[in-house]
Amino acid sequence: MDFAFDNSFHDSMEGFYAPAEAAKPSAPKLLIFNRELAQRLGIDLDGATDEQLARIFSGEELPGGANPLALAYAGHQFGHFSPQLGDGRALLLGEVVTPDGERFDIQLKGSGPTPFSRNGDGRAAIGPVLREYLMSEAMAALGVPTTRSLAAVATGDRVQREQAHPGAVLTRIASSHIRVGTFQFFAAHFGADHVVQLSDYVIRRHFPDLADTANPHLALLNRVIGLQCDLVAQWLGVGFIHGVMNTDNVAVSGETIDYGPCAFMDRFSVNTVFSSIDANGRYAYGRQPQMLHWNMARFAEALLPAIHAVDPADVEAAKDIVNEIPERFRTVWHALIRFKLGLDQSADDATLIDNLFDALETNGVDFTSFFRALAMLLRGDGSMLERLLPAPDAMAPWIAEWWEHIEREAIGPLEIADAMDAVNPVYIPRNHLVEAALGAAETGDLAPWLELLEVVRNPYTPRPVWALFAGPAPTGFGPYTTYCGT
Repeated sequence: MDFAFDNSFHDSMEGFYAPAEAAKPSAPKLLIFNRELAQRLGIDLDGATDEQLARIFSGEELPGGANPLALAYAGHQFGHFSPQLGDGRALLLGEVVTPDGERFDIQLKGSGPTPFSRNGDGRAAIGPVLREYLMSEAMAALGVPTTRSLAAVATGDRVQREQAHPGAVLTRIASSHIRVGTFQFFAAHFGADHVVQLSDYVIRRHFPDLADTANPHLALLNRVIGLQCDLVAQWLGVGFIHGVMNTDNVAVSGETIDYGPCAFMDRFSVNTVFSSIDANGRYAYGRQPQMLHWNMARFAEALLPAIHAVDPADVEAAKDIVNEIPERFRTVWHALIRFKLGLDQSADDATLIDNLFDALETNGVDFTSFFRALAMLLRGDGSMLERLLPAPDAMAPWIAEWWEHIEREAIGPLEIADAMDAVNPVYIPRNHLVEAALGAAETGDLAPWLELLEVVRNPYTPRPVWALFAGPAPTGFGPYTTYCGT
């Protein structure tokens, strides 16, 4: 097996990480391997057996060319600054460059303690590992920027949490694992020179077109804010709630990272919270845009030494960029919702869009199914919409207004319906299905999880055999609570 590592962070950023090694598992066993992703990464699997894959992706065997390390970072956790966090249960093996020239990190999660573990065991249980695998692959299929999952391996060891669980290791793929918290760590502890060095590296790796701008560090701030506006809008568009939008969980690459107490919303409610540790709803569904703004303000603060070093006057420009985030986000969000509603991007529909969410909340409508039901209505079939509403006329005023907008479109209803179906999923990882699949996996039965994985990897095409995967939770399920895992 050949990875062809090209480890730029290890080679050029000494002092920004700590060397580390994986703990040896007692009996690694491959649970799943993402061969399609491996092929995209250019990993040569010629002759590789499941046993060899298990050894490598559990940390038992170090692949040639790897330079294992744990990244240093800080972070605001629920608004409170922690000056040192770092990879306490993750190990970056190295970077690969794909056949089409993209660079990706290969990282193990749950492979044992590192210098940043803070007395933790650095392990992961099978449930959180399979949750992240499932969620990240679902998000990728939905077209949402995300880290990916390459492998999950059972370690043969028990991990003690509230009770003992089977241990596992996840292999995560990311454009990089550099976070807002990475900048915060070096701004807090080392100052301008280190922030400049980190910013220069991020620009070289992710945004080389910014290198020749008047102030590349200011341009980096602007670019990352744009990516985060796009990302959070896409989260909201599929009903996703991250759960822990701490600054150490915000990747500057614009990818969704760290699937801990995350979940997808069924019935729409702007204040939906699933995380057991989010007692005050800081990261509720509807507060995610505000938290985006807050996190990007913290990123700007960490970047200011680098911005100031080029031109002190650009500090005011940085403030202006941060202040523009709410309007910038709203523009992106409205554009996305227009697509979901089948409306032209030039439509004057801000009131229609805002009123939609009030109506969904009032009537407790299933968020994912609603948009598919609208497309069915355009085809002359209102039965799906009727099943979703508490009464046939429950959303009649809003639907009538939406119809008025549809009638002004340049294309016909059937074409609009097809366009809507292309951006509105049938299937998401619904919470009751996720819990059932993870519960079965805990006992050694992967079949329900594998079936659910296949479904969420094909979110836009309805199949009769998968009808139960598109439905709401059964009566009596909930309230649903998720927990931090890996």
